[in-house]
Amino acid sequence: MKLEPTCLPVTHPTGQYDVLVGTDLLSNLPELADIRGPIALITDSHVGPLHAHRLGEVACTVTIPAGEQHKTLTTVATIYDQLLAAGIDRQATVVALGGGVVGDVAGFVAATYLRGVDFVQCPTSLLAMVDASVGGKTGLDLPQGKNLVGAFKQPTAVLADVSTLHTLPPEEFAAGMAEVVKHSLISNPELFGRLETRDWKLTAQSSISNLQSLVATAIEVKRDVVQEDPFEQGRRATLNLGHTFGHAIEQVSGYRVRHGEGVAMGLVAAASLSARLAHCDLALQGRIESALQAQGLPTRIPAEFEANAIYQAMFSDKKKAAGKLRFILLRDVGNVFMTGEVSEQDVLACLTAVQST
Repeated sequence: MKLEPTCLPVTHPTGQYDVLVGTDLLSNLPELADIRGPIALITDSHVGPLHAHRLGEVACTVTIPAGEQHKTLTTVATIYDQLLAAGIDRQATVVALGGGVVGDVAGFVAATYLRGVDFVQCPTSLLAMVDASVGGKTGLDLPQGKNLVGAFKQPTAVLADVSTLHTLPPEEFAAGMAEVVKHSLISNPELFGRLETRDWKLTAQSSISNLQSLVATAIEVKRDVVQEDPFEQGRRATLNLGHTFGHAIEQVSGYRVRHGEGVAMGLVAAASLSARLAHCDLALQGRIESALQAQGLPTRIPAEFEANAIYQAMFSDKKKAAGKLRFILLRDVGNVFMTGEVSEQDVLACLTAVQST
């Protein structure tokens, strides 16, 4: 029996769009996303050969090299050139087919090309499905740090076709699970409990019904937060749990550390710092580590990345305010908050404490 897609409506200041989670979505893209004009497809060198054929007829396909190192203004400029050469006008819809990097790049292009064209997200990685594709934020990296250039660009639809997860390498699926754990910590204790007890040990090869349930449950957390705070002026900042640490670890590693792996290490560091500052019980760190380890994720920062270097990299984080770093910390599962009142000494001690020996 065919499983019906899960539909999650998302409202934002200028309208609404639906997130559809299910199978066989890509082959019905124009109908499901209500695309009436030509399609300008943006994908990457890994995903394009696997899934682009499922979308049917497109007016233009732009394939960018895969990898975080290509999430740059230089890449965006090459896309503009190709769209112009193909005669893509304002009646077109930019469709992002790929992971978080493709979604960020394509979203930024859609927000700025000809002062804005319609945009549809077709995320193919777990990380992109549960996090990057929902909420309307796009970002590009500069040499100084991650996501320092960007725009808010709401999609007209998000099609999370979970059958694409079957082609995802195990390490990439695990990286996406870091964001699922993060979402559970922010506001879904029941989901965290299932992850913690290994009741929900999923892989890219898990049944479609389990994958659909996982993705929809995780998306609901983010959907509820971004609806409440569409422009990151309050509660939405809590979605950065683990990211101040994680982004810095990624940067210091030269982006050899995957985003999800950096987030996993960052979640442990955030719990450690929270316990150090007496905001939560130290046992919470152990529980978070257990949930991450169950998904095959790292819970210790490699010793080769010096604490001082990570701390300095944090200052390129766009989330700092008035020169002060801002951290999302935990009181308990489902109870997080933001603070800028953290000393350098405490951060460095925390980083040292969660490094591998």
